[in-house]
Amino acid sequence: MSTHRMLVTLVALCLLAGCARPPNPGAGSAATPGTQHAVKVALVAKSLGNGFFDAVHKGGVEAAQSLGQVELIFTGPTSPTAEGQIEVLNALISQHVDAIALSANDPDALVPTLQRAAQRGIKVITYDSGVAPAGRLVHLAPSSDELIGQTCVQLAADAIANGHGKFAILSATPTSTNQNSWIAAMKRALPAHPELTLVAVVYGDDLADKSYREAVALLRKFPDLAVIVSPSSVGIVATAKAVEDEGRVGKVFVTGLGLPSEMAGHVAAGSVRSFAIWNPIDLGYAAVQLAVRIARGAAAGANSSVRIGRLGTVQFDATGTGPMAKPFVYDKSNIGQFAGIF
Repeated sequence: MSTHRMLVTLVALCLLAGCARPPNPGAGSAATPGTQHAVKVALVAKSLGNGFFDAVHKGGVEAAQSLGQVELIFTGPTSPTAEGQIEVLNALISQHVDAIALSANDPDALVPTLQRAAQRGIKVITYDSGVAPAGRLVHLAPSSDELIGQTCVQLAADAIANGHGKFAILSATPTSTNQNSWIAAMKRALPAHPELTLVAVVYGDDLADKSYREAVALLRKFPDLAVIVSPSSVGIVATAKAVEDEGRVGKVFVTGLGLPSEMAGHVAAGSVRSFAIWNPIDLGYAAVQLAVRIARGAAAGANSSVRIGRLGTVQFDATGTGPMAKPFVYDKSNIGQFAGIF
């Protein structure tokens, strides 16, 4: 048989068998939505040996098991560098994974490598710490400005417990972009809480000693102060210590955003009833849910929405960024579970 006739015959057989065309760059080996295509997903940490990302891994395993037919690879560099992550990503590209969910050590340096992954058909998303939009399909943020603001105000209201009360905010620096966005969101949430009266916003510059002094000044300037909210992990610790040192435990409560490992003692001391930060277990769960669903065909990008299992649906904005959920609330009932993690 001539070469020409052999090619014609092979094409005909391929058409009869329903052979598909090669995928476009970035299309991957995804099946249609709802199918149970076996998917190989890499969950990439900023670094290994980090308690926060160990918890992320735990959530990722839960998601993989709930979805079924998912091979989960948890990996990352030994130190939190862009160079280390580039090595990890190159290895994953060589393994022909279907999807990568990455918490990035650099927003720009990783983009060329991630673009190469997309050209190989790998679906790339980021979580926790993102990269420039050119390097990923979507970014899963732990929360949003509005949700953080609403949560902080609700925590302040919960701390008062009875009647009306005055509260103050102790922030990081006056020019901190995220802190100012959160404070603006808190102010927008205040009309829903007429029992709260904001009396001051002060700045500790994310320094423990200055935050402590600012907290003490608030306590002395406003003797009837009920709550101090600090959306700073440095400020909230310093403020709780100030309340304890000034003998105001039980009269003034501290809340805001903090780390369980640093806040456990203050919850035990009674200066803090509850506080919030994102739950890394949920974050890992959501990241793997998102990566697998996209690899299986779910459309994702600007102005899209994708289900993330027990956490509901994440809605992405025009930049392809979407919040997972409200910050997770910690108190004496659950802080022991997380204090040893992060």
